[in-house]
Amino acid sequence: MTPEQVATFCLSLPGAREDIKWGGVRVFSLAESKMFALFNLSGRDGLAFKVDHDLFLSFCDRPGIRPAPYLARARWVSMSAPYPLSDSELRELLTRSHQLVVTKLPKRLKLGLLL
Repeated sequence: MTPEQVATFCLSLPGAREDIKWGGVRVFSLAESKMFALFNLSGRDGLAFKVDHDLFLSFCDRPGIRPAPYLARARWVSMSAPYPLSDSELRELLTRSHQLVVTKLPKRLKLGLLL
């Protein structure tokens, strides 16, 4: 996937919105403050997103994927373009990141966001 395809896909997820923060980082979030993906880190078309707690270390062992700076303790991984994942796997992981964030939202905000 190209960086723009990634951004378009993130915005297609229920309730997703985009903000520009921290000097040019595209932040995809839910409920105004709950991030599920970060894009264009350090000007290198970097991508970071949340993964399942039990899969974090196995993703970090894969070539081209590393713990996300400042977010690794929350089980985020990062990678640079070209992304070391197939298009379908990347879509699946971004969707899962979205859902991991949705499950932590208060019940009143969850409605309509679960896939």
